[in-house]
Amino acid sequence: MTTPKEERLLSKEKQNSREEVTEIFNTYSENRKILLEKNLVQFLTQEQYSVEMTKTIASEIIEKYEPIEEVKQAHQMSLEGFTRYMDSSECLLFDNKCERTYQNMNHPLNDYFISSSHNTYLISDQLVGPSDIWGYVSALVKGCRCLEIDCWDGSQNEPVVYHGYTLTSKLLFKTVIQAIRKYAFITSDYPVVLSLENHCSPSQQEVIAHNLQSILGETLLSDVLDEFLDKLPSPEALKFKILVRNKKIGTLRETRERKGTDKHGQIEEYEEVEETDQEDEDDDEVKESETEDILKDNQEKEMESKRVAGLPLFKKKRVKVAVALSDLVIYTKAEKFRSFQHSRLHQQFNESNSIGESKARKLSKLQAQEFILHTRKFITRIYPKATRTDSSNFNPQEFWNIGCQMVALNFQTPGLPMDLQTGKFLDNGGSGYVLKPDFLRDNKSKFNPNKAPIDSNPITLTIRLISGIQLPPSHHSSSNKADVIVIIELFGVPNDQAKHQTRVIKKNAFSPRWNETFTFIIQVPELALIRFVVENQSLIAGNEFLGQYTLPVLCMNKGYRRVPLFSKMGESLEPASLFLYVWYVR
Repeated sequence: MTTPKEERLLSKEKQNSREEVTEIFNTYSENRKILLEKNLVQFLTQEQYSVEMTKTIASEIIEKYEPIEEVKQAHQMSLEGFTRYMDSSECLLFDNKCERTYQNMNHPLNDYFISSSHNTYLISDQLVGPSDIWGYVSALVKGCRCLEIDCWDGSQNEPVVYHGYTLTSKLLFKTVIQAIRKYAFITSDYPVVLSLENHCSPSQQEVIAHNLQSILGETLLSDVLDEFLDKLPSPEALKFKILVRNKKIGTLRETRERKGTDKHGQIEEYEEVEETDQEDEDDDEVKESETEDILKDNQEKEMESKRVAGLPLFKKKRVKVAVALSDLVIYTKAEKFRSFQHSRLHQQFNESNSIGESKARKLSKLQAQEFILHTRKFITRIYPKATRTDSSNFNPQEFWNIGCQMVALNFQTPGLPMDLQTGKFLDNGGSGYVLKPDFLRDNKSKFNPNKAPIDSNPITLTIRLISGIQLPPSHHSSSNKADVIVIIELFGVPNDQAKHQTRVIKKNAFSPRWNETFTFIIQVPELALIRFVVENQSLIAGNEFLGQYTLPVLCMNKGYRRVPLFSKMGESLEPASLFLYVWYVR
């Protein structure tokens, strides 16, 4: 029995509660006033798919969320308590299993997608914008594990970091390394890779080597691990370590033999080969030709036509490297990509390639399976084309689909590509390392993202979008009332790409109701991301972005769930959220 005071509280709750939550509550309440403990267990089992649900867990939920003491003591739940539970983090769409590092971290580095940034020092455009330490701090806090550092000769024998041949401002190299040392492991314990785009003279390369050793100390990996003499180590084996990615002279054995010797003044020179007709240059080049975009049958035919014409296939240039810096490169040697065949025959386990987005896109269309074979063995970094002077980004999904580990984006530029990046790396505890699916690691797999999978295990995903909760107001409306629509987009292999859109709810961003159901059939759920976008419809100026949320499909909870919304810059818009019901069959 409830007291008159409780009756008044319960009556007030019903007036203040959301109608859609009240409907769920009433479905499981025997008297439409109170949920008994057994009713709560029933709801959690049938609607929230809580397989291991017990009375103890239900009791803990009541204890945590029920505000009326008398109701709590009776092991019951009022509508207010139920609403508080439904609005809590326990009912978010993102599965809390994915909030911890749950994947096997003992695979070699090449078996993981690795959160990576491009020109990390820039916080604006690529030509005249400022270079700032905040670029590194921000990326590390977001879980980024591969940072890019463009190194150039500076005054007073102090190397500087900036975008060469542009008007971007300069940072001292040692200041960058100090910031990285401080923030490297704030978000993740797993290794950080410093990808050096090195334009320095040998003498300043020695300064770089000294700065890396003196500032990073024991966190700098400067020798081969005994258990990993001829294979890449795992993220687990490299916990709290910082690796240098740069050009390297000689073998790892020679590096080890030189350990402890004085390397001052020692310079090695090597010949670097480049394709004479490159459409897409490596990071070490300043310009990138985008004039040729015709897809040819394959690389071999291009090479053969040059041979027939008597044209040189490659040009060569001499490169000087300070031994002191070269010897700090262990498992992440930067090696020029020539062809998949050349890599298959000659590339060493510790060598990695950087490929520009245009060339990588062409290869992914023409030679997808060979590309996947390559990324199974070697770490491959994809970077934005040089014509993206506004720091825009490409869609990273197409390169994750072929197993590229380091898909480097301009972290300072908000939008769809960074939403996908952030969403993908929510997985595995935000560690910056996500284990690639079996079919991108298994040498026997015939997976090709451009073709219908032969032995896939598809998911039929159904989403009932019920309502919105205090959605962000429109800045384009004098009354701040938005005409809201929700777009649900699926990203993955080409056959899985899909988009659904709700009807417009006029002049109500506070509590819009849709109750619309959408179904997706996902052939390769292991690579799929789902993105919820809320917009204010504007027929004249174009739709206004209000908020979004992106996450991996396999990190979605079933049942009644809340989707938190984030701004274009990635800031939380709490309490703005979407309320929906999710179920899927596999």
